[in-house]
Amino acid sequence: MAVGMGGEVWRRYAPHNMMILVQLSYTFMYFFTEAAFNRGLNPYVYVTYRHLLVAVVLWPFAYYHEKKLRPKMTWMLFLEIFVLSLVGVSLTLNMYFASLKYTSPTFVASMVNAVASITFVIAIVLRMEIVDLKSARGLAKVAGTVVSFAGVTTMTLYKGAAIASPCRKAPIHIDGSNAVHRSWLKGAFLAVASCVCWSIWYIMQATSVKRYPAEMSLTAWMATVGGIQSLAFTVVLKHKKEDWLIGFGLKFWCIIYSGIACSGFAVFAQLWCTKKKGPVFVTMSTPLSTIMVAILAYFIFGENLHVGSIIGGVVVILGLYMLLWGKDKDQQYNASSEERVADLDCEMQRAKITDVSSGKSGSKEESNTTRQEGTYCHSHE
Repeated sequence: MAVGMGGEVWRRYAPHNMMILVQLSYTFMYFFTEAAFNRGLNPYVYVTYRHLLVAVVLWPFAYYHEKKLRPKMTWMLFLEIFVLSLVGVSLTLNMYFASLKYTSPTFVASMVNAVASITFVIAIVLRMEIVDLKSARGLAKVAGTVVSFAGVTTMTLYKGAAIASPCRKAPIHIDGSNAVHRSWLKGAFLAVASCVCWSIWYIMQATSVKRYPAEMSLTAWMATVGGIQSLAFTVVLKHKKEDWLIGFGLKFWCIIYSGIACSGFAVFAQLWCTKKKGPVFVTMSTPLSTIMVAILAYFIFGENLHVGSIIGGVVVILGLYMLLWGKDKDQQYNASSEERVADLDCEMQRAKITDVSSGKSGSKEESNTTRQEGTYCHSHE
């Protein structure tokens, strides 16, 4: 009985649970990658290996699991996947992990919270989102977006003093974790640019997953195409043999973990949740990763926190939840509006049935059609 109830709860909150696991995967990724970068792993080589690994691991499962679900590949569909991979994989992640090398895990994890607000602005420009400034929900969405951007600006332009970790000897030490980052501003702008690309990617996913409903196969395609794109880009910048040698130490295991947990499971889970709940829902869980990263960085890994990152991160999260509150109220309002329209249609159908019964309607065919509509209305209720 308890097992059955637990399964029911899991199914009911499956999208929420999936996004929690996604954020947990990302939390550990930040520290693994920072440690690997400090050991000499190049961010571009890392992104390339990571996605080619996912492609190799994921394709056999996608091929057999989604044989009947996967649509026929056409040139237009492949072009769409190519652009989707460029925006969401090769371009975004190369900028994103380069920013991590120049800044810190706490900063980068906080910056990702702005993705929801940027997604919202792009959705307005593309007329995928309607804003009613006369309502509280519309004002909340606009105010949340403005507050989020204020937080991003604070994090980008103001680093602030470092707050030393209380742990004199951290339980887990990362080489160079408290090193002074001399290209902090460069890393901040790279992080902002990656967030913009990420937002565009989420918007594109919402339509792409409808044309290509096989989420696992779409993830495999993006990993393959994105990995090849990143390979071509990285070869131009890092063409020496030693740049590509990673050995079997921390660099190797960082790529294995990030590929399977983040480029494989996380992307598949995000596609699945986008299909179930929409792109804004996917972005609402990002503050969870920010909080976990900050706690682990400060107390477990002994990293210093910067005042600018803390203030900006809190402001961004505040703006995010103002935006999400407005979105939630919007969905409730739209649902009630649809119910009112359905009720009005039913009332009109009842009026037609009454007219037919009293002999005011003419033909027998019209009478039968009206009764059928009335039956549908009754079943809808």
